[in-house]
Amino acid sequence: MEALGNVATAMSFPFRLLHLRAPGRRHLRPRVCFCVGKDDDVTNLFAGPRQIKLEGQNVDILEESFSPSDRRLEMSNTDIWKLFNDAQQNILYLNKQRLAAVEELKKLQREKELLLERIEQLEAGKQTNIVEGTVTKPVLLSSFSELLLRIDSMVLSGMIGPREASDFRKKVMDSKDNIHDVFHDIQQKTDMELLSELHQFSEKTMRKALHIVHICSEMEPVVSFGSLASYVTGLSCALQRKGNLVEVILPKYANMDLDAIQGLRKTEAEFDSYFSGCWHKNRVWIGVAGGIGLTLIEPLYHSSFFNRDRIYGYSDDFERFTYFSRASMDYLVKSGKQPDILHIHNWETAIIGPLFWDIFVHQGLGGTRVLFTCHDLSSQGGIVYSNKVVMMSSILSKERIIHSLSHGLEPTLAIHKEKLLIAPYGFDGTKWDPSRDKLLPANYSADDIGGKAVCKVALRQRLGFSGHSSAIVGCIYSGVSDINVDNLKPAIQHALREGVQFVFMGLKAPVRSTTVQALQDELKDVNMRLINKYDEALLHLILAGSDIILCSSFDDPLLQIPLKAIKYGSSPISLNIRNGGARQFEGHDFRSISRKEGFRQSEWHDFASMMSTQYIISTFGDMSLCQALDEIKNDPSSWTWRIKDGMSKDFSWDAECVDIHWAAYTFTKNL
Repeated sequence: MEALGNVATAMSFPFRLLHLRAPGRRHLRPRVCFCVGKDDDVTNLFAGPRQIKLEGQNVDILEESFSPSDRRLEMSNTDIWKLFNDAQQNILYLNKQRLAAVEELKKLQREKELLLERIEQLEAGKQTNIVEGTVTKPVLLSSFSELLLRIDSMVLSGMIGPREASDFRKKVMDSKDNIHDVFHDIQQKTDMELLSELHQFSEKTMRKALHIVHICSEMEPVVSFGSLASYVTGLSCALQRKGNLVEVILPKYANMDLDAIQGLRKTEAEFDSYFSGCWHKNRVWIGVAGGIGLTLIEPLYHSSFFNRDRIYGYSDDFERFTYFSRASMDYLVKSGKQPDILHIHNWETAIIGPLFWDIFVHQGLGGTRVLFTCHDLSSQGGIVYSNKVVMMSSILSKERIIHSLSHGLEPTLAIHKEKLLIAPYGFDGTKWDPSRDKLLPANYSADDIGGKAVCKVALRQRLGFSGHSSAIVGCIYSGVSDINVDNLKPAIQHALREGVQFVFMGLKAPVRSTTVQALQDELKDVNMRLINKYDEALLHLILAGSDIILCSSFDDPLLQIPLKAIKYGSSPISLNIRNGGARQFEGHDFRSISRKEGFRQSEWHDFASMMSTQYIISTFGDMSLCQALDEIKNDPSSWTWRIKDGMSKDFSWDAECVDIHWAAYTFTKNL
């Protein structure tokens, strides 16, 4: 700024112009002009000798006095103003940049303060729970400490030993940050309940994901005939939700629902499989069904094997599924898949057992193990050549199956008894849950069952029932079932006189049950309805709006009605609809008992082999329809406790069923 001031002063006063002259040469015009002030002193730009280097030459600085009248100015006023204006613009620009930098600095400072404030809030959030403006105890720290103290309590009470307690403490410490997400309401749980959760938590931390391949003949909803379809889909989805990789291989039937397969496409490559002394070409289709990877095998030469109206029921069924079983194994080898578990099902794929150990274990599948599931031992196959055998039943024990339902396989089963496991059926917990069922007019749960009353009103309106009733009883049966009127009619007549309303619905549409229709025509009661057309939404409403669900059996592999009824707060009452009422259970005659429709708990001791079985038998196995109606009327508090207790249980595929299968898989894999 001082230099600019001197420039302005020099415009009104005489000044000296500096000339640059090289020794012995002509004068050179300088590239820079230096101005002097009133005292005629050059501004302090040269402190040393008056010689500068210009364009690589040494030049002398000469001073020559002159006045404006003696010589034309070498720098005009216009040039001076231009320099002044340029300098001023540069200063303004620099000042603007400085202000912008200051604002940016302030902004960064504010962001830093906000970040520090947010960090403080997060730290506070880890220590406290903010609920409606009030601060509760430090939740995370409290859960962690409470859990460790409860482990100590279990040791002191003798529930667990010091070594197991040490293992629990280590796993809890390793998962300290996630404890609150895993263990809820610790203080409200008993030591036994908490110990069960600790065991599950311990198992999950030790689990290693497995690759499981099902080779089977059915999978819901792609192709469904019996209980196998829902079992394969339900178990596969539950296993995959737990972090495992699950795939399914099916034949490509002509009558399967291809619309249920996402991204279905034909692969370019074909593969050969061996059958009846020759190699035959097969085409492969791939897609996804219910989140599960699906492979369809289509024979080219034997195209008629699965290009039929039905899945089963042909004279060459054995040849058809033998071809599919061998083709599936050839496909696994040629595709390079090396699953941990090969899961085969029923007689249709039981032959894979001997094929695997005789041929394919030596073709890259040395680390694979075989698990065989049979839903009916009448299929009689796969037991000897499988590492583990799972029998599906919700109520039968291992001893009962071996001695009463072995269909001539008792000696074989006795030898391989240690292989045999019993697993219960389940249902899709994402679909059948009243707390999130979108088909219900109101949702409810074990903690708040108020919505069930709303569903009951909606059901009455839907069925055209008028007035109030003491209870609603639903009866869900398959289209192939037939009701024994002689045993059912007296119970219904008694209930109707007590103001109970009944609704019957079959699940194989269209339902044409002449027996039920004849019963309705005979009773001619306004409080009885027969639904001849299957309705998915109505089925959900019947389960939610009914107090009691009459079931053909507690062991219901196809529909799982008893388990769904419990989840929806409707008590299942078993009446053997087809063969003589409740005096019989799945073909097994029980000794005469005092209650015409009930079962004594003492008759069930051999069945209670699983948690679900124990609960069903202890809670509903000794209850008749008349007893249930009497409890609703005279002891409503006990009834409410009963249904809420049932609703809190988990009978889905994700519960006991998947746990038993996981234990079988891990045991088999470690052989």
